[in-house]
Amino acid sequence: MSSDLVSRLRGLLGPAAVLTGAADTEPYLTDWRGRYTGRALCVVKPASTAEVAAVVALCAQRGVPMVPQGGNTGLVGGATPDGAGRAVLINLSRLNRVRDVDTDNNTLTVEAGCTLQQVQDAAGSADRFFPLTLASQGSCQVGGNLSTNAGGVNVLRYGNMRDQVLGLEVVLPDGQVWNGLRGLYKDNTGYGLKHLFIGAEGTLGIVTAAVLKLYARPREQATAWVAVDSADAAVALLGRLRMECGERVTGFELVGRAALELVLKHIPGVRDPLPKPAPWYLLVELSDTRPGPELYDLLERILAREMEAGLVPEAAMAHNRAQTEQFWALRENISEAQRIEGISIKHDVSVPVSRIAEFVCRADEALAGVFGAVRIVCFGHVGDGNLHYNLSRHESQVNADFIARTGEANRIVHDLVTELGGSISAEHGIGQLKRDELSHYRSPLELDLMRRIKDALDPAGLMNPGKVLKGRG
Repeated sequence: MSSDLVSRLRGLLGPAAVLTGAADTEPYLTDWRGRYTGRALCVVKPASTAEVAAVVALCAQRGVPMVPQGGNTGLVGGATPDGAGRAVLINLSRLNRVRDVDTDNNTLTVEAGCTLQQVQDAAGSADRFFPLTLASQGSCQVGGNLSTNAGGVNVLRYGNMRDQVLGLEVVLPDGQVWNGLRGLYKDNTGYGLKHLFIGAEGTLGIVTAAVLKLYARPREQATAWVAVDSADAAVALLGRLRMECGERVTGFELVGRAALELVLKHIPGVRDPLPKPAPWYLLVELSDTRPGPELYDLLERILAREMEAGLVPEAAMAHNRAQTEQFWALRENISEAQRIEGISIKHDVSVPVSRIAEFVCRADEALAGVFGAVRIVCFGHVGDGNLHYNLSRHESQVNADFIARTGEANRIVHDLVTELGGSISAEHGIGQLKRDELSHYRSPLELDLMRRIKDALDPAGLMNPGKVLKGRG
């Protein structure tokens, strides 16, 4: 049966678009972190929505599982097949056309295989701005961004990926195509179907195209690297900036000293912008559509005042684009530096902004009480309450023993997050990594509602099985 299916797929897509050899398929079968490696019957690379629909319909008829995949930059194993080798992995990188740019409507219609950088470039060519910004934007793809409801550094001003979408085109688990590519800012005709597929991690269907919002292009930015003594001080500064600058606050990133030290250790060409180490740093950015020096002067004036008041010990302003990029490189390379350093226990959590300092203090204390000295690499998007709170030990053998106790560490961190009214997954999704955790922390009613939706759209459980919901598919 498997050879017949592969033959049929080659007939649909052409031989070059169906990969079966180990050397050809290997790059698609391991996640970016190297934590999950699976097997697949084959990897297919359709070049159009019609081809995706034909592949899905054939697999559905044969009862063959399907794993959608974009740029394979996810961090929770959501695009990696299991080890059974029965699934067809559907890679969407060839669906990479910009279908339409509508500057009067401020929309961009793109296919799911477009990289985020491609979308940003298309917006820039139209003198517009697409706000989603991720460290992996040169390789991550729109379909993956939609399927995980990606966040990034501009959520404070513009919102998550969900907030950037007006319409979708989706191939359903039986091969039907739902064309919801409507560039409408107001549409109250029944249920908001697009929201079912955003953040569903490919378990309900395969997004093949989207209508995205565009914005006026920022023409002036002011950026600073700021030292603070505590997470409390970071939250206090955020509040003062938002009161005085409003929506011009587009970036407010928290970086712990341990995170910065890993970047300085592993990433060539970076340097510490400040002469003395501090427990915490903030990467602060203001943006405006109007050019001129006012924005720089405003940020400099606020920081000078807060330094006099003792809230900010030290700060460095970026005087040109190169310095701005140097500051951002410190923040954007933290994940890569951690990957080079070695495996750690990852947490992508969110709490109300008002509880960030409490979370950091209590989590640090609780972990030290159980494990002793733990290297805590904490960084994230303070403006929307999203922290990446990652744990490891310095010595490799001791770290291996610590990683074996991931369940204990997760329980400490996630119990506290839940107590503070937070979420165990802020922007990376659930995938395989947090599937068991989701079943532990979501209420029985919420899980039942999710299962009903899954059963309604994918009754055979063939679409990205083993992801999000425990025991589904």
